[in-house]
Amino acid sequence: MVIQKVAEAELRPVPRRPSPRARLAALLTAVGVRLFASALPLNRVGVWFMRRLVATFMGLFGPPLRGTRVTPVRQGTVVGEWVCGPGVQRGNAAIFYLHGSGFVICSARTHRGLASRLSHLTGLPVFTVDYRLAPEYPFPAAADDIEQSYRWLLAEGVDAGQVVVAGDSAGGHLALDLVLENARTQTPQPAGVVLFSPLIDLTFARAQAQERIRRDPMISAAAARKLIALYTAGQPDDAPRLQLAHRAGTVLPPFFVQAGGAEMLSADARHLHQMVRDGGGSCELEVWPGQMHVFQALPLLIPEAGLALRRAAAFVADVMTRSANTADKVS
Repeated sequence: MVIQKVAEAELRPVPRRPSPRARLAALLTAVGVRLFASALPLNRVGVWFMRRLVATFMGLFGPPLRGTRVTPVRQGTVVGEWVCGPGVQRGNAAIFYLHGSGFVICSARTHRGLASRLSHLTGLPVFTVDYRLAPEYPFPAAADDIEQSYRWLLAEGVDAGQVVVAGDSAGGHLALDLVLENARTQTPQPAGVVLFSPLIDLTFARAQAQERIRRDPMISAAAARKLIALYTAGQPDDAPRLQLAHRAGTVLPPFFVQAGGAEMLSADARHLHQMVRDGGGSCELEVWPGQMHVFQALPLLIPEAGLALRRAAAFVADVMTRSANTADKVS
């Protein structure tokens, strides 16, 4: 499989200010979505409604590319789908994608559009895990599903050194948990990790501090914390796989992190960046001015989404090429 490299001409720098459409999207989100998300009860009906609403929103503003092929997977506890963008074939390299939305709302299907664009830009198939959701399946269901799915992927013949783990929001927490578990169990690590608006601090302490500086247009820290509590119910905040820490001496793959400057989880992105670097690891951080949570998933709404994904794709090509070159030298 030939990994596509993004042309240098397409890799413009991170813009210094948001586009007018991005500013308008943030304003409309603050007027509509934030008020609704804060008021909706987190009972059975409320969760059902949120799932349908987000699925509709993602489908409207981030649909799959035309020509995308989707292959469902259901093997024991491993559930998900292979997404191949136009012209992309499966081989021994892949992106392993972990969707977000608070461990409660989204699915492989809602993120099919984002997966198709990553596949198209990188030339790689994307396996999106349909992990079990809370409140039906609280912690550690999602984390366990991710770990088992990653090991299944390797057993299927995909080389760990030719895998990039990617994720957004709560998927960022699951991704960090996975590579920390890989280090603990001496499981082969992926070539790299790409995260969009990662949620790291499940107490939302950092997000609340950021919220006092600038209000997130999508949801309040208090409302988001209640959503996450559906997953963490009955667990102490300092449970080892909930309060994640990268300690010096733990070898992790290189990270590439993007966050929006208008979102409260920009604080989590900065925290992750500092934590990985303090532990001796490599982490590139991009905070996009004026952008909201996981703007990369909404290319029909936010013009900067395409450039952000191209920059992420360039990182994927770079770490996979370096991993392949290292493997060649060893052999």
